Amino acid sequence: VQLQASGGGLVQAGGSLSLTCAASGRTISIYDVGWFRQAPGKEREFVAAVSRSYSTTAYADSVKGRFSISRDNARHTVYLQMNSLKPEDTAVYYCAAKENFWGLIRGVATLRTEDEYDYWGQGTQVTVSS
Repeated sequence: VQLQASGGGLVQAGGSLSLTCAASGRTISIYDVGWFRQAPGKEREFVAAVSRSYSTTAYADSVKGRFSISRDNARHTVYLQMNSLKPEDTAVYYCAAKENFWGLIRGVATLRTEDEYDYWGQGTQVTVSS
């Protein structure tokens, strides 16, 4: 599967952005999907994830209550709605997919783990000005 992340941009603090992760090559419906981000000089970190069946969602504590992940399997797309953005949200955002053909129930800890993901899209830059 190939992943294409888009929707980044420049926004003022308190504003909103919606990121899109579009899949091609295979149906996204068999993948658990996560969003990660990497700020300059920092390691990549987990942001949010959703299981293939929507049975599990997970969020980093830093974005809980402000960000929302959703998916539309019919459109082969996963979204990350980001509200109340802060300057510390500035980063390159990546979407990633983990094949889950058998529909296994994976816990939050697994969904949060970067090494669990098999496929990565290119990043999209999000810049939040103060």
